[in-house]
Amino acid sequence: MKKIFVVGGGPAGMMAALSAAMMGKEVSIFERNNILGKKLLVTGNGRCNITNFADKEEFFENIPGNSKFLYSAFSKFSNKDLIEFLNRNGLKTKVERGLRVFPVSDKSIEVRDFFVNILKKYGVKINYNCRVSDVIVENKHVKGISVDESVLNCDSVILATGGVSYPTTGSTGDGYEIAKKLGHTIIEPFPSLVPIVTYENVRELMGLTLKNVKVSAFFGEKLIREEFGEMLFTHFGLSGPAILTLSRFLHDYLGKGEVVIKIDLKPGLNVEKLEERILRDFNKYQNKNLKNALEDLLPHSLILYVIKRANIDPDKKVREITKDERKKLVNSLKNLTFKVKGLRPIREAIVTGGGVSIKEINPSTMESKIIKGLFFAGEIIDVDGFTGGFNLQIAFSTGYVAGINA
Repeated sequence: MKKIFVVGGGPAGMMAALSAAMMGKEVSIFERNNILGKKLLVTGNGRCNITNFADKEEFFENIPGNSKFLYSAFSKFSNKDLIEFLNRNGLKTKVERGLRVFPVSDKSIEVRDFFVNILKKYGVKINYNCRVSDVIVENKHVKGISVDESVLNCDSVILATGGVSYPTTGSTGDGYEIAKKLGHTIIEPFPSLVPIVTYENVRELMGLTLKNVKVSAFFGEKLIREEFGEMLFTHFGLSGPAILTLSRFLHDYLGKGEVVIKIDLKPGLNVEKLEERILRDFNKYQNKNLKNALEDLLPHSLILYVIKRANIDPDKKVREITKDERKKLVNSLKNLTFKVKGLRPIREAIVTGGGVSIKEINPSTMESKIIKGLFFAGEIIDVDGFTGGFNLQIAFSTGYVAGINA
């Protein structure tokens, strides 16, 4: 019977092992942690955002990193196929805002346990606390692996070791080193989906979440990208879904000139409508100080900050505010600007960009074009998506295809 070794027991590795085992192969997983799916447990804030229910076209719009490479894998095992598979085998799911798919229980551990149980059902051997250092190759064909000083023989190896984000979950870049030694090109890993560090001190806003705002990134006059949605202030700068998505596009510009983030706090109102709105509030609160007259317009903790950024005295009476000051206030609300100092470290990124070059992997099978019997699955490949379940689906689709072809 054909013997297949899967290196890495995350979402991609578990799916790869499962699809291979369902084809009747003898399958073993080698996991460096003492549990499987450690990274899976922390996704979706511990709720596990399994996939996204978007249709095919919209799905690929949410994969900025080499989406075309995934067409074949997705057609063989799509988001709908995954949901049907989970439901059929007893894991119930639900669709939430943004078409995000979660387990009905809201517990990521249930998803992890689902995979562990079904792997055992299909006879997959799980080896914990194992560190694979090399894939043994003879005449450009896989022969086995080196694991903890031992050499074990097999017919195929699936590398599903993840990227380098969240190293505490076991993603430390080991797979890149193994692939590199075998002649594969590694596209320099970078943090994709990571918080942004600003030059401005925003500690006073720490913990404040803003919904329905527009965030735009500029390199000089050039608009890099804009996103609409939710963001969050932190002790070092900016985070939250819209910011994480923006961060994916800053990598190429940082260090080459000034990059700024502009936040439109009132994207639903143009400048004229916003001025009218402010005038109404000013008439209502004309005897109050400015800092007490914007409660209808902004979250309490943001008011002083916005006024200061507009260079207006917060204790000035509303009736004394000049037309010029009002225009400055409108500008502050429509263009709250932050200079980007950098991105948080790659170990804090939700996803790693870069990885094994897609030019050296067959997209229909996930097999290496360099070494026969070597397959890749998940984040180790130079493919990445936005938040919302897209990256887990990449892991499941590539894992499934690697497994059935290994």
